[in-house]
Amino acid sequence: MNITITDVDKRYGDVVALEGVSFEIPSGSTFGVLGTNGAGKTTLFELLVGHDAPDAGEITVGGLDVREAGDRVRERVGFLPEHAGFPGRLTGREVLSVHARIRGVQGHHERIDEVLDVVGLAEAADRAVSGYSNGMGRRLGLAAALLAEPPVLVLDEPTAGLDPRGVARFHEIVERIDRETDATVVLSSHVMDEVERLCDAVAILDDGRLRAVGGVDDLRARTDGRVRVTINPADRASVLASVRGPGRDVSVDDGGVVEVACARADALAVLAALDPDAVEAFEVAEPGLEAAFHAALEGDGEEVVA
Repeated sequence: MNITITDVDKRYGDVVALEGVSFEIPSGSTFGVLGTNGAGKTTLFELLVGHDAPDAGEITVGGLDVREAGDRVRERVGFLPEHAGFPGRLTGREVLSVHARIRGVQGHHERIDEVLDVVGLAEAADRAVSGYSNGMGRRLGLAAALLAEPPVLVLDEPTAGLDPRGVARFHEIVERIDRETDATVVLSSHVMDEVERLCDAVAILDDGRLRAVGGVDDLRARTDGRVRVTINPADRASVLASVRGPGRDVSVDDGGVVEVACARADALAVLAALDPDAVEAFEVAEPGLEAAFHAALEGDGEEVVA
């Protein structure tokens, strides 16, 4: 189910939360909204799920205007807010039972078992939520969002506050949803690696303005980010003599590893100049989404569409 956001403005008093934001999210994609804290991500999601209305512009979900058909839109959207709390005295299963009745889920006992399995909480289903870890609480929130099998899933900072194991588990769940369903997944994050791993395309927000939008690979390709060649030398003096040259930034870390930052077109020349006997190992790293993010924020204010 596709989503369109057209010329959306939102203000809170004198604070401009969103200004002139427009982009489209294709049906069935996993789409990232990337930005620092205060960029407007949560505001956009609150508008997207109908918890608030834009001051100007239009948001449609599957052709339905969120402002005019909010109840019907909310039936189609599963939402995990950044801060989702549940009564601690209830068990995970009881929390989901309440949500299932609110959403009118048919055969909800079987469906609850299904989503508990998907999010990895089957063994903890009958424990009180007060005993859940932060990561378990986030997964319970995702289970609640999944209950009604919505065609659109909106996840606001889904891994915020999780430890590395919790982040990895959440990534696995999102990848499974992407692989096994036709749902359109929209997630926000300020973690570049997370968006790069999970998303097909991304919108970059900064101070309420859209700075760039497009496929992850396309945005990376548009940057002038430099390739980094990392060399573990057997003969450091020989390596340094070979790789130094115009337009190359050469550095050596405390462990003696040599790093060369250069233009993409120059990377092969760097490698070709090396004496194989002087090198134990090397690695070439292309510019990542972080380069695209900083390029978008440091641009002239014009929106980049890739």
